[in-house]
Amino acid sequence: MLNLFIRAFVVAAGCFVLTQCAGSGGTGTGNMGGPTVEERNAKVASEPTGDFYYGRRYHIEKTRFWGYLKKPRQSWNKAKLVIFREDRMKNPDRLAEGGPAGQRYGFDNNFEYRIRGHFTGSEAYDPNSNQFLPEFMLTGYEVVDRNPGWLFRPDDRYDKLRITVYPR
Repeated sequence: MLNLFIRAFVVAAGCFVLTQCAGSGGTGTGNMGGPTVEERNAKVASEPTGDFYYGRRYHIEKTRFWGYLKKPRQSWNKAKLVIFREDRMKNPDRLAEGGPAGQRYGFDNNFEYRIRGHFTGSEAYDPNSNQFLPEFMLTGYEVVDRNPGWLFRPDDRYDKLRITVYPR
């Protein structure tokens, strides 16, 4: 009986230790780097305004959404995950998925852009993420920052195989 109790205790302790590890989607330190919350808030508050959006590329393998868009000086927590409609212009990383490093679809993950265009009022379906998302007609873009760090919170954890970064 004592032997059974010891085994149960060891298994329970092992489970406890394993669940404390911060993996993808877990809590703890993020893996995207970046500024302090205060620095990020100051940057957003001082953003130039105009007839454009700020966009953050968010690439998850096999999905077709582009990333998050927000209006200037708006909190990233109000950003929308969008699918680009590319009738007028191709998205910044419209390259082959199997190309060389730095020259393939998704190479610009987490780049921040100034995006021009408009929401079409329609939704588009991304079958690999099983989501209906707002459709955005892209008419122009420019890179603002190639390494802006975390998007919604300092503990954001990026995983290239599943959605782990979202407004909270």
